[in-house]
Amino acid sequence: MRNIIRLHGVPLSGHAHKVSLFLGLLGLPFEAVESGRDTRATEAFLRLNPLGQIPVLEDGDLVLADSNAILLYLAKRYDPAGRWLPEDPAGAAAVQRWLSISAGEVRFGPANARAVHLFGLKTDLADAHAVAARLLGFMDATLAARDWLAADRPTLADVACYPYVACAPEGGVDLEPYPAVRAWVARVEALPGAAAMPRSAVPA
Repeated sequence: MRNIIRLHGVPLSGHAHKVSLFLGLLGLPFEAVESGRDTRATEAFLRLNPLGQIPVLEDGDLVLADSNAILLYLAKRYDPAGRWLPEDPAGAAAVQRWLSISAGEVRFGPANARAVHLFGLKTDLADAHAVAARLLGFMDATLAARDWLAADRPTLADVACYPYVACAPEGGVDLEPYPAVRAWVARVEALPGAAAMPRSAVPA
């Protein structure tokens, strides 16, 4: 009997969504545990993640935090064929590059811009927009030549980068100049088992 997988997060978190997206792509049922700001300050949650951050995954006795770490675990645990995380050195490195981009340029670009508008994050919005423009230009050039970011098939690279790029307009980042990126977003959302990132209002 398989362990019950629990995912602690909130629907509007792109970090949590990349994990729920991947669970769906793997066909793994899971229990979503709503973990808003107040919950994350409780002793019970801090025992799961002392940093008080989401997402947190529980899989039997395993408790794991950090969205990219969780993606790696799920791929190694539940995708033994290595479809989502290539085993060959070059393929693994190509995926890792985009995991790093998801934690760097994606976070400090479109994710931060969105957080300013949705959650009142105190950061330099102009800088976030500049990072987003560089990122999306690079992504668009990459995706103009191929359907997926790191390989000839979808991988963890696409899962990790998708949520905050898909909802970039919520931070005032227009995706219209990036047709290859928009087509890629549609391809990710059309994958069997995929669930689209919940959208919020776009700032006027």
